[in-house]
Amino acid sequence: MNLSSFIAKRIAFNRQQSFSRFIIRLSIAATVISVAVMIITLSFVNGFQETVSQKVFSFSGHVRVQARQPMKANIAEDIPIEASDAVAQSIRELPQVTAVNPFATKYAILKTTSEMEGVLLKGFGSQPSFKHLEQFLLPGGRMPNINDSSYSREIVLSEYTARQLQLKLNDRIFIYFVRPDGSMRPDRLQVVGIYKTSIEEYDKTFALGDLKLIQRLNGWEPYEIGGYEIFLSDYNQMDAVSNEIYAADLFPQLWETRTVQEILPYIFDWLHIQNTNQFILITIMIIIALINLITCLIILVLERLRMVGILKALGASNWAVQKIFLYHAAYITLTGIVFGTLLALGLLWLQMETGFVRLKEEAYYMQTAVVIIKWEQVAAVGICTLLVSVLVLLIPSFLIRSIQPVKAIRFR
Repeated sequence: MNLSSFIAKRIAFNRQQSFSRFIIRLSIAATVISVAVMIITLSFVNGFQETVSQKVFSFSGHVRVQARQPMKANIAEDIPIEASDAVAQSIRELPQVTAVNPFATKYAILKTTSEMEGVLLKGFGSQPSFKHLEQFLLPGGRMPNINDSSYSREIVLSEYTARQLQLKLNDRIFIYFVRPDGSMRPDRLQVVGIYKTSIEEYDKTFALGDLKLIQRLNGWEPYEIGGYEIFLSDYNQMDAVSNEIYAADLFPQLWETRTVQEILPYIFDWLHIQNTNQFILITIMIIIALINLITCLIILVLERLRMVGILKALGASNWAVQKIFLYHAAYITLTGIVFGTLLALGLLWLQMETGFVRLKEEAYYMQTAVVIIKWEQVAAVGICTLLVSVLVLLIPSFLIRSIQPVKAIRFR
């Protein structure tokens, strides 16, 4: 152990009451709070972005293949296209693709004896996998039974629509489609499920049913669909997969590919804004911690001015004396990082167990703040805080170079 480290430890663990001891504790507390806030912020933003984006992906897929409609609204019914097994199979063969599901959407009117509500019915092809949608079902409900033999007379409504129509599970309801010639084609359906995504654009718009119901009541041919929903193993590959599908030789010229980010840009723009807010908050926390550490180091140097003079008079180099205070500052920073990390992890664990942080569901698409801890981020916060602190603290430590031993020894 070198002399600088030995003296730094004696100063750091000195139990003598002094003003600098109070400042050291204050600096440690500021570092603890700053580190804890940074880790908590990162974990909450991770959970928020992941939860909202996965809700959107589960309901709409990652990439959609549809007929080209230049003036089409982001959420609107589709014009029918002719299903192509060759195109669908070529998409399934892409390594990033996990599922390719035919679907269609069509505006319809739901009617009870006393109420009426417009919806966009989303129909699914034969034997679909509803695993990605079942998470949104309220207790007691299920997805429609869809098979190859006949069209299903079952429907799943959102909680909002069911409340508007005063419906509950197993109730019957009439559905009306308006055909291009203006005629109405009704059918009677059974409500077998009620879902809730907490995303207003979905809950106030969609009902879920059978693709064949849309084909039959709207005069579509059995091979006509609205498009394909494509699910990926990694949502970061959406743009690349969309471009690859569109550039394929088999891809029809009158079709287009759109990522869900292009369909609902405002949701993802909003999610990206959270990164900016996160960066601003973390920057503020780092600045607060650094200001406290710099103030602490300056006070330590002034309080130990006679010691500095004696060490320099005995032949200690400026760098050797600087290292004493840098080691001391590093001890303070490390203590703050360790206890700040423990505090953050404790609060995050409490949130995961109890969900005590509640959110306004209409604004944030969830009732409880979701926590996702990424250990590489926790490590990065600790390492970056230590490195930035030590580098910045080099500046006030240079005050030692201007101290003259004779004047420092005589300093009172």
